Amino acid sequence: MDLDEEGTVVDRKKLTPAQKKMYKKHHKIRGSLVLTIPRAEYMKMSDKSTAKAMFASLCANYEGSKKIREAKALMLVHQYELFKMKDDESIEEMYSRFQTLVSGLQILKKSYVASDHVRKILRSLPARCGPKVTAIEEAKDLNTLSVEDLVSSLKVHEISVNEHEPTKKSKSIALPSKGKSSKAFKVIESEEESPDGDSYEDPAEMMAMLSNRLQYLAKKNN
Repeated sequence: MDLDEEGTVVDRKKLTPAQKKMYKKHHKIRGSLVLTIPRAEYMKMSDKSTAKAMFASLCANYEGSKKIREAKALMLVHQYELFKMKDDESIEEMYSRFQTLVSGLQILKKSYVASDHVRKILRSLPARCGPKVTAIEEAKDLNTLSVEDLVSSLKVHEISVNEHEPTKKSKSIALPSKGKSSKAFKVIESEEESPDGDSYEDPAEMMAMLSNRLQYLAKKNN
């Protein structure tokens, strides 16, 4: 049984050249849809005999009805307004999440202009970025600043901050460690040496010496 693009039974022998051309085009499109979509999805629309009906079914399944699209748009707008950078996020990770949100809004025709995105990103940054945000707001025109330039500037600032933080941490850790280790070495060196300057190589002898020294200190401090 031969069907045209509207699902009407036709006799190909009686078609005009223009109708035959349209018939071939329709079945080529339908064939492409059948080959492209997964089998599980095709089984859901196996009763659709035309490319037009199959496409309408796909739109209904994935885009939803008008009410569903409006509900999705409102949800994304709400997420956009409450968007904040997380404490454990990098600028790159934050921007990737922001782009996904913006792409969803564009698909649902709820897009914003570039200056809205610039201001939203600046407002979403944590308190530790306050000085950088102030510097950008004072030095740049937010109405003409592109999102890409803003993100690039924030990345440079992030790299600079990260370069100094490890140094501070390593210093705060190394100094106590160094002090303790030097004290420990001094104790060992002083305890290992005999009054004559000879070292105690016998562990038992060294332990006896340390025990006597501790007893002496305990009596002295009583």
